Amino acid sequence: MTLKLTTLGIAIASLLAGNAYADTQTNSTANATSLAESIVRQEQALNQLKQELAQLKAQQTEKQYDQQALNQTVQQQVSQEAANSPWRRFKFESYGSMNYTSDEYFDNVQDTTPERRGRLDLERIVTEFGYQFNDEWDMEVEIEYEHGGTGAALEYDGFDEFGEFESEVEAGGEVMIEKAQIRYRPSKAFGVKFGNIHLPVGLSSVLHKPNQYLTVLRHRSEAALLPAVWNETGIGIFGELGDFHYQAQVVSGLNSEYFRTYDWIASGHQKRFEHINADDLAYVLRLDYGSFKQPGLALGAAYYYGNTSGNRHKSNKLAGDGSVSLLALSGAYVDGPWILRGQYLQGTLDDADAITQANKTTPGLKPGNFAQLGSKAESFFVEAGLDLNHFFALPLTVFANLDYANPLSEVETGTATKRYENTWTSVGVNYSPIPELVIKAEGGLHQVAVAAIPDTHFFALGVGYQFSL
Repeated sequence: MTLKLTTLGIAIASLLAGNAYADTQTNSTANATSLAESIVRQEQALNQLKQELAQLKAQQTEKQYDQQALNQTVQQQVSQEAANSPWRRFKFESYGSMNYTSDEYFDNVQDTTPERRGRLDLERIVTEFGYQFNDEWDMEVEIEYEHGGTGAALEYDGFDEFGEFESEVEAGGEVMIEKAQIRYRPSKAFGVKFGNIHLPVGLSSVLHKPNQYLTVLRHRSEAALLPAVWNETGIGIFGELGDFHYQAQVVSGLNSEYFRTYDWIASGHQKRFEHINADDLAYVLRLDYGSFKQPGLALGAAYYYGNTSGNRHKSNKLAGDGSVSLLALSGAYVDGPWILRGQYLQGTLDDADAITQANKTTPGLKPGNFAQLGSKAESFFVEAGLDLNHFFALPLTVFANLDYANPLSEVETGTATKRYENTWTSVGVNYSPIPELVIKAEGGLHQVAVAAIPDTHFFALGVGYQFSL
């Protein structure tokens, strides 16, 4: 009995165990199926998320491209507006100088005992305005304020005392238009300019900014013969052909009523009159090889010719033409630390004695001031400099200079006085703390070709600036 019960218990236990195993297998299969379905759903969700991310990235890339395109468009519009802006076509430049000089002066041409004087001079302030109308047309206006301003004028009254020159002075100095020109330049080879233009005679008309010459003052040799930065009203053509530069001009001429012994034809510049007489015109030619404003070799020749008697207010005082002819030869070599420049001027004046006599008898011209005029005049200068900045970290240039002038090289009659034959030799330095500024110092010897006139010494300090906007 016991055996049977045990056997029956074992059988029941076996049956229960089998049913439990069957149930476990069934549950495992169901769980596996559910897990697979979950994995499939997750993969689908992941793929959907990837697609959404790809779409979002594409949209972001498209937006970035659109933003870049927008930025480029804005930049192009800004550039185009800037190019078309009238302010971009506007140009402003300025330069100026202030000097201190200590010289030994003579009271008059007969004096042989010099007196030393120190002087300060706001030599000049120049402002230049330019406007580019288009690629071919432009204009420039240059105004110079000399010696601190002006209120001076000289007028000619043809009805007062048979014709008088009347001066009115309110302040020292001078304000004048040095340039007022319009240019048409369709190509580098050819251009036309007209108005008040610079004459290309004398290097001071080319190199007139303080950093373009080494001496404290512009070269005395040129000032003894020619108007400083000579300008006249007229028309000219110009252009570049390879390394050659040419100019040809027809301009207003000089007035011989103001020719003087000490500066030859320089005072005949009609800038002092309200109206310029243009009965006699002048003609100018110049040809340069290279550029005097750039490093390298430059050579130039200029020729000036014009009558002067027709521009006199008292034209009936002189029968001759009073023609002036000038030849200017110039050269420069600037390479590395080396600076070398030079110029030779030679001129002739027809009817020199007749002009002297006519001026002596013209009311208002103070006849006592007149002496003989040279029928021939000449001058030259040579300056040499060494830029030490090429050897040391020091923006300093040392120089030596020689100026010579003789406005009475020859006379028509009699013997030319040597009182106005002058030689200046000097040495000095230029210091440029920044490119826009130059500080100068110069000391030298002044010699007159008269044995009774002692040699004198001079010293000068100067500061100059130049900039361009």
